[in-house]
Amino acid sequence: MVDWVSDSDDSDKFEWGSDSEAESSWAPKLRKLDVPGPSMLDSNGWVNGQATSTSLVEVYVGMGFPKEMVMKGIKQIANTKGHSNENALLELLLTYKVLGEDAALGNCSASGCTPPSVEDDDDFDFENWDVDDDAGAREHNSDSSGDEDFLQEMSEKDMKLKTLLGMGFPEDEANVAITRCGVDAALSLLIDSISASQYAGGHEVLNGCFYSAGERRKEKLMEQTKNKMKRYRGGAQGNRAPLDGSHDEEMPIPKPMVGFNLPGYMRSVIRMIPEQARGPPFFYYENVALAPKGAWPEISRFLHDSQPEFVDSKHLCAAARKRGYIHNLPIDNRSPLRPLPPKTIFEAFPHYKKWWPSWDPRRQLNCLQTCVGSAKLSDRIQRALARSDNPPARSIQKYVMKECRKWNLVWVGKNKAAPLEPQEYEDLLGYPRDHTRGLGRAERYKALGNAFQVDIVAYHLSVLRNMFPNGVNVLSLFSGIGGAEVALHRLGIHMRTVVSVEISEDSRRVLRGWWDQTQTGTLIEIADVKSLSNDRIASFVSTFGGFDLVIGGSPCNNLAGSNRHHRDGLKGDKSILFYHYYRILRAVKSSMARL
Repeated sequence: MVDWVSDSDDSDKFEWGSDSEAESSWAPKLRKLDVPGPSMLDSNGWVNGQATSTSLVEVYVGMGFPKEMVMKGIKQIANTKGHSNENALLELLLTYKVLGEDAALGNCSASGCTPPSVEDDDDFDFENWDVDDDAGAREHNSDSSGDEDFLQEMSEKDMKLKTLLGMGFPEDEANVAITRCGVDAALSLLIDSISASQYAGGHEVLNGCFYSAGERRKEKLMEQTKNKMKRYRGGAQGNRAPLDGSHDEEMPIPKPMVGFNLPGYMRSVIRMIPEQARGPPFFYYENVALAPKGAWPEISRFLHDSQPEFVDSKHLCAAARKRGYIHNLPIDNRSPLRPLPPKTIFEAFPHYKKWWPSWDPRRQLNCLQTCVGSAKLSDRIQRALARSDNPPARSIQKYVMKECRKWNLVWVGKNKAAPLEPQEYEDLLGYPRDHTRGLGRAERYKALGNAFQVDIVAYHLSVLRNMFPNGVNVLSLFSGIGGAEVALHRLGIHMRTVVSVEISEDSRRVLRGWWDQTQTGTLIEIADVKSLSNDRIASFVSTFGGFDLVIGGSPCNNLAGSNRHHRDGLKGDKSILFYHYYRILRAVKSSMARL
């Protein structure tokens, strides 16, 4: 299976607190060169809330506690409290001593509870089960590799906890989710767990027996496997791959990439919107179509298993732009913006035809990128052609065409190929001329290269025109230069209120300038999506009576652009902002349900 690539192919640090009483008064004072000093320890003597690899274990072993008992105690406290401290650990170890070592080392029968059993199940792939993932279920006389694995797990837990906190989830809820799902659970599963608990208005209470991480993981995996098999067996979905990304299955990209329909590509499509996905509010999320493997199934699963609509803008305008749009909008009675945009280079820019060589077969442009070819490249092409015959040798043609396709170069003079101008980007993408004027040249290319294709988005949003004759309230996430707002304006849909979330100051300035010239509604700007808390969302919903549309798109090059060798899909520091879209959408729906 080949990893997907972007559509450009068409061409922790922690702050350590200082505490002079980092070491408990009763503990033996051990000083080792590889052990953090007091300036690296928190008030309880733990590094960032986790045990050091040698010092604390040796302290308690030196006090007469078995090493396995110490490790189990550290695990138990970390898994249940979400943080660790020596007082709690000492109390737990003394309790173990009272109960007896058998109870402490995993024999739950001493406390009257039974560990979960693994029953034979044809749906579970025991052959491919990784025993190392079940380290917590090993016998207590195993070697120390399990302890090393756990110390690594604690570091992973800290990272996941930090990520969840950065997304705005409360620390206690994040800790409960990690405890419930296991430290190695996918971030998407943790978010699901937190959201489900918030939706239910409470948290599941774990029983008194502290299952090992491996036992919990295996039990959960078996249950998930059963559910998937039940869900996708038989019927119309019998051959359908699961949409949860668990097997990194590709989501099929249609050819031609015309979505459910486009002008000139009308077809009969039966689309079932899951009940939980139905509006209000309507949601609309854009991402590059050829995203890294597993990204689209993940996005689809989070947005109620909605089917993405994959569109290449070359079927509507003169430049390619492969995108996927996942939404709950109706697909009947769509209408395009008029006049229809030009579909070829010469229709869009007829003056280039004069210098266009006969051996350049291009009639459309590739995806508009965030950067353009350099003046040196144009000079090299010009010199290479000047030294060549007419027509040039095949090798020269091949070199020139490769660079022209990669950088969308156009012929502006004899043997002179140059990049498109920013205003030509604006024309091709459906923005008003000079929409980004006032920014630096490089900033204009960057902003436009990351922007919506207005004609495509407007075609999809056109169904709102008759549904909201009095206007709409919009929550616009990762707004960029206002592609969604421009699309609604060109459709003649009044925007009563737009709450726009965009981190780029340049892009906010562009949107604000356009809004002040064209709109009469209210624009509320928010720079950091992390500041859009659930309480703040509830306040907006109460003030404006809810949102009619929650719209957003991939805000970074981790899922797009030419950065194919360093992208890590939805797991990257920036790409993880998609989960903010999901969190915010759920918060909007929850707040609107209470109106």
